[in-house]
Amino acid sequence: MLYKLKLFAVYFFLLCLSPNSLANNDLPEIGTVGSGVLTIEKEKQYGWAFNMMANQSLPIIDDPVLNNYISTLGQNIVANADSVKLPFKFFLVEDDEINAAAFLGGNVKINTGLFLYAATESELASVIAHEVAHITQRHLARMLEQQSISNPASMAAMAGSILLALVSPAAGIAALTSTMAINMQSQINYTRQNEFEADRIGIQTLAAAGYDPYGMADFFGKLAEKYKYASLPPQMLSTHPLPEARLSEARLRASQLKKTNINNSLNYQLSKARIFVRYYRLNAPVLINKYQGELQNHKYQLKQAAEYGLALAYFKNKDYDKAQEINKKLLNDDINNLFYTDLAADIALATNKEKDAIQLLMSYDNNLSGNEVILLNLVIALQQDQQYVLAEKKLEFFVRSHPKHVLAHKIAITLYKKMLNKSKEHAMRAEYLALLGRFREASQQMGSALAYADNKLDQARYSAKIEEFRRDDIRLQELQQ
Repeated sequence: MLYKLKLFAVYFFLLCLSPNSLANNDLPEIGTVGSGVLTIEKEKQYGWAFNMMANQSLPIIDDPVLNNYISTLGQNIVANADSVKLPFKFFLVEDDEINAAAFLGGNVKINTGLFLYAATESELASVIAHEVAHITQRHLARMLEQQSISNPASMAAMAGSILLALVSPAAGIAALTSTMAINMQSQINYTRQNEFEADRIGIQTLAAAGYDPYGMADFFGKLAEKYKYASLPPQMLSTHPLPEARLSEARLRASQLKKTNINNSLNYQLSKARIFVRYYRLNAPVLINKYQGELQNHKYQLKQAAEYGLALAYFKNKDYDKAQEINKKLLNDDINNLFYTDLAADIALATNKEKDAIQLLMSYDNNLSGNEVILLNLVIALQQDQQYVLAEKKLEFFVRSHPKHVLAHKIAITLYKKMLNKSKEHAMRAEYLALLGRFREASQQMGSALAYADNKLDQARYSAKIEEFRRDDIRLQELQQ
């Protein structure tokens, strides 16, 4: 447990350090940044390693509804950004701190605390657009490149040290200390320059993606004002300094962009309610009182979101009838809303009405049938109804199209265990361990799968996987050197 806590602390340090913390003020031209030292392909390699370490050590939320929402929002921003050279991955971390961060390889981490503070979807989107700009402008790559000017070996040493810190905290911090020979003034200069650049590009992307361009200035302005005199400001103000000039420029840039009539996003408000009820660690009676009070006093942004929050609170309190009464009305009014569908399935499964859940989930047409919320709920419902063959068929289809979906692999392990299929249980456990970067354990599990396999096709596939894990283990070790 202590090791995991240390590893998480190092992760958080590195994420906060990412692209806004270190380097020199004399930056190369944007068009060529990082091209001679940290290539796009090499950055993808570090992003690959980071994904596995994050899966292993960060409290990432495996919530298909929230993941579907944040991925849709993030990809909409990326689709409207310039200079996109990397695939992006957006993931939620259960952390009440108001913060987000970017890392090598197109990885953007968003804390749940950010949802609880941002009043509108445009405010949340502004933070994500800012982090996307850090990646498209390759700010961390530029920092590594600048370091290599004085020492050609330092880029590899720095990148290797960062990755090593993800794996071995003590060794990683020691390596980082020896490779970061940078004075405090240059850190401050670099931070300001990169923050202004990320703001400028982020605001343009924000508007192009259909959000309020004032979202960024509104969010950071509220944050700066609220914590102006705080002795312990949120981590976002440490990793994203907010001098008045930066806020003024953000407002000026927003005023030069067209602001369309932007509706208050229902799905964003539903996400806020879901995070508040399920991840904010308040007991159910307190939550019930909160949402009852909002509805009685009309103290809400959108009534449906307050009603959904109350339904979730009743579900948390195991008042399933009350939860269903509210959610049924919401779902009838908005049949394709995944938030309501997911809760309806949860209520049915909690009350041993798995056939009702199956009927609901099977009713969706092909436009939604492959969606992770619908499909994974359906697999769980089929499994609870002991329809193992159909559950396996549905899950195999999903895993083939989503080979890096951690939750799907966890569900598959449970399914094959119930089916008493030792070969596939071990194989799926191996694939899950590989997603955590634990390739040697993955090879052992795949070896067990091979021992139980009773046909030549599976035997050949499992043997090939063992060899693939061996190569990936070597690849990971090389990135740490």
